[in-house]
Amino acid sequence: MSATRPGRIGAFGIGLAAYWPQFPGLKERLEGYQREVESRLAAMGADVVSSGLVDTAPAAAQAGERMAAAGLDLIICYVGTYATSSQVLPVVQHAHVPVLVLNLQPAAALDYENTDTGEWLANCSTCCVPEISNAFARARVKFRVVSGTLRDDAIAWSEIEGWVKSAAVTRSLRASRIGFLGHTYPGMLDLYSDFTMISGQTGAHIEILEMCDLEACVSRVSAAEVQSKIDLARATFAFENVAEDDLDWAARVAAGLDRIVEQFDLTGLTYYYRGLDGNRYEQLGAGMILGNSLLTARGIPASGEGDLKTCLGMLILDRFGAGGSFTEFYAMDLREDFVLMGHDGPGHLAISDRQPVLRGLGLYHGKRGSGVSVEFSVKHGPVSILGMTQTAEGSLRMLAAEGESIPGPTLRIGNTNSRLKFKSGPREFVNKWCEQGPTHHCALGIGHLHSSLGKFSELTGIPLVEVT
Repeated sequence: MSATRPGRIGAFGIGLAAYWPQFPGLKERLEGYQREVESRLAAMGADVVSSGLVDTAPAAAQAGERMAAAGLDLIICYVGTYATSSQVLPVVQHAHVPVLVLNLQPAAALDYENTDTGEWLANCSTCCVPEISNAFARARVKFRVVSGTLRDDAIAWSEIEGWVKSAAVTRSLRASRIGFLGHTYPGMLDLYSDFTMISGQTGAHIEILEMCDLEACVSRVSAAEVQSKIDLARATFAFENVAEDDLDWAARVAAGLDRIVEQFDLTGLTYYYRGLDGNRYEQLGAGMILGNSLLTARGIPASGEGDLKTCLGMLILDRFGAGGSFTEFYAMDLREDFVLMGHDGPGHLAISDRQPVLRGLGLYHGKRGSGVSVEFSVKHGPVSILGMTQTAEGSLRMLAAEGESIPGPTLRIGNTNSRLKFKSGPREFVNKWCEQGPTHHCALGIGHLHSSLGKFSELTGIPLVEVT
């Protein structure tokens, strides 16, 4: 899966300048704690922009200017000791990103009989957190608080790491370049997307591609590139009914897709083209499943039928390390209480439960042409599905649900297909999912991601509905 871009996190500590002459060594002690926090954030992969220890209102204004200019995804405020809220709000209010307040005491409890005022002040982070929260709330600054201890606190640091990871996925989405090749499958009204709306709400760039672009890339593919893709396919898949001519063409198109990704610096691709009477574009459209499955496994999600919104969902799941396979609802099994889900297009090979199958098909249902297609089930265990839909007002909205991928027989029709079990059962789950106005497709990934997607939603401002 693709490497996620580091999230850019503004970090600062707070204290009160009036304490420093009263309690020698307190400031230096708190600065050491702050360096420890920032070191751990960097070890998690964050690009940390530090404003040091802020202890006066003028210093807060200066730090706020640096934060506003830094292009941040998240601000982390480490509360070392008491500080007035007037010296905290200016640091964060002009950056227009959420704030994570770290209420992390050095000690789990005070030694009450032997603690003097200076030692208490080194442990009194909780003291000003309510005050800061009030200022943030009234100033409409989005924030969350993580409370615990500075060290040996797996719960607190796991929560912090979740925010750091979500910041990275947020930056990856904003920096993404999605190719739109061809057009949307005709008549699928749910898939039609406003490119300006997508860019405006996610920051993603949509690169409009012509089939001529792909044809030019495929035409320049060398025999060595074709053989390399054939060798990769033989090492990756079990073959069933694959004609040599179909394999050669799929490998050639796969190599061409690599070229178009490189030429346009793409981090994702959505595509569909019908073609006519066996012409070159029909052949290209029919030969893309192998190459786009290989791209998806590399962290360059490829969604079929021109579904741009689901391509974004696939990218989000991939950057969380969950995969992200192009998926639709197939059928309900009302005897064993699961939903069969998959698709006849690109799948995320990295989350297959076994060696995937490359199956030759003489017919692509609902589409023109023939060739090879990919068949597998997602790894058994916890899974999440993520749908990216659009409201009547034109706003993006995420729909998510957690379930389990369970073993059992699936269809052998050259499609990805998995048996997914949701707690509410197939009847209730499908009803509740559809009540939210989803699109036809969704992204399927491994693991339960409710907490991660919730943080991502807060950082991006894209609402999330958890369907349970």
